[in-house]
Amino acid sequence: MVRLLCLLTMLWAAPAAAQTPCRLALLLALDVSSSVDAEEHELQKAGIAASLNDPDIRHAILNGGPGTVALAVYEWSGRRQSAVVQDWTLLTDAGAIERAAGQIMGTARSETRFPTAMGYALGFGATMLRRAPDCTRRVIDVSGDGITNDGFGPELAYRHFPFDGVTVNGLAVLGADPQVQDYYQDFVRHGPGAFVETAEGYAGFRRAMTRKLFREINDMQVGGRALPHADRPG
Repeated sequence: MVRLLCLLTMLWAAPAAAQTPCRLALLLALDVSSSVDAEEHELQKAGIAASLNDPDIRHAILNGGPGTVALAVYEWSGRRQSAVVQDWTLLTDAGAIERAAGQIMGTARSETRFPTAMGYALGFGATMLRRAPDCTRRVIDVSGDGITNDGFGPELAYRHFPFDGVTVNGLAVLGADPQVQDYYQDFVRHGPGAFVETAEGYAGFRRAMTRKLFREINDMQVGGRALPHADRPG
């Protein structure tokens, strides 16, 4: 009888002890520098929440491959003004995705008046990744409408912070700075398979973020599968 109880205890404990593998640690970095007004900030938050709840993105998260997706979100602006919006969470089911979207929508803006210190923001992101779940791929997704105008730039961040094996993708929001797209292509994009998506102003942020998440979660290369319906006419 004792042996039977021990066997049953081991069988019940096994699922708790086993760790579901993680295929992607995805860290979203949102620009809240002084160039982003209140309406644009709301469009960023709403765009991410809507993208996470998009059927194609939800399917990619939950059924896109073996293992789970881990998500975290932070806002960035000045040298010491990065702030966590959503700490690391495993998106294991629809409820977890909805809770993450709700957390993003419900968090008040951290800053409004600081410049664009992208090197510091990337350093903050690298530090956050160090305490992420152990995942096969690690990606930082940086969005913004301007170039570095305070402190050191991305190239020094990549040199002095732990970015080995980390991919940094960019979402360049067009309209405020004519240099932003080239800057993201030349200086922000970093690591294996990195790419830059563009949004036509913050009004186009949701569509651009949906396209971007679809590529990141599915680990797509250009010319691969069709993009989700957010990119299709109508």
